[in-house]
Amino acid sequence: MEKLSNPQKTIEVIKKYDFAFQKKFGQNFLIDAHVLNKIIASADITKDDCVLEIGPGIGTMTQYLAEAAGKVVAVEIDRNLIPILSETLADYENVTVINEDVLKLDIAKLADEYNQGRPIKVVANLPYYITTPIIMGLFESHVPVKSITVMVQKEVALRMQAGPGTKDYGALSLAVQFYAEPYIVANVPPNCFMPRPNVGSAVIRLTLHENPPTTVKDESLMFRLIRASFNQRRKTLLNGLNNSPEIKASKEQIQAAFEKLSFPANVRGETLTLKEFAALADEFAEF
Repeated sequence: MEKLSNPQKTIEVIKKYDFAFQKKFGQNFLIDAHVLNKIIASADITKDDCVLEIGPGIGTMTQYLAEAAGKVVAVEIDRNLIPILSETLADYENVTVINEDVLKLDIAKLADEYNQGRPIKVVANLPYYITTPIIMGLFESHVPVKSITVMVQKEVALRMQAGPGTKDYGALSLAVQFYAEPYIVANVPPNCFMPRPNVGSAVIRLTLHENPPTTVKDESLMFRLIRASFNQRRKTLLNGLNNSPEIKASKEQIQAAFEKLSFPANVRGETLTLKEFAALADEFAEF
C-alpha cells in the first residue's frame, strides 16, 4: 500500500471507512514523511528491536516502524480504527495490533510475550490529554523499556527538559529526569497533522537511565515532596510543605531538615535540584 504520510492517501482511507475523528481520544494523524523519518531515526530503531507503538491511528507511523523494527506491537483504544489498521498494515507480517487502553495493559507481560522480557522501545504520537499518565505509568511500573520517543505538546516537552530556576521547571521535569534523559528531537508545526491541532508539538526522546542520577530511600516520599513544592509555586518551600495534606511533618521538623541541609528558610522548590529533593526526602524519612 502507498504510504499514509501522503495526505491524499490519508484522506482516501478516512473517506473509504467514513471515519470520524474522536475528540475524546485526541486524534491528530501525522502526515509528514520528514517528521516520521526523524522519529524513526531518533528512536534508533533496528531489526533487533521490539517496538510498542501507542495510538497508531490509521497506521501512518506503524508502516515506518514495521520497515525499521523486528517486531511492532501497536495498541489502539478506538475500535473503529481496527478494521482500517487491518487494511493499512496488511503488507507487514511483523505487526500485531491490540485493541486496548494502554493504561490498563500489562506492559511487562507484553514485553515478556513479544520480546522475551528484553527492553522494548516505545514510540508514540500521544493524545495530549493523557501524555503524562502514560509516560509516568511506564516509568513507575519499572517495565523493561529502553527509550520512549513521543510526539507531545511543545510546552510539555519543554517542561520535561527544563532545569532548576526556569519557568518551565516543575514536578514533571523532576519526575522525567529521575527516570530518563530527555532530549527534544524536533519541533513540529500544526500543519503536519490532520486535523490540525491548536498547539505546536515536539518530538522528545526519553532515554532511560541504567542507574538513577541520584539515590533516595523512599521514591514515593520524594515525589510527594516534589508535588507539594510545586502545588503552590508562589509560596516558599517551607510554607508549601507545611500546608500540604500529603506531608506528615511539623513546621519544626521541616525547619530542622532545612537547617541540616543548609537550605535557606525562604528557599523555593523551583530552585532545588533532583539531588537536593532526594536529600530532603531522606531527612523526612527519619520523621
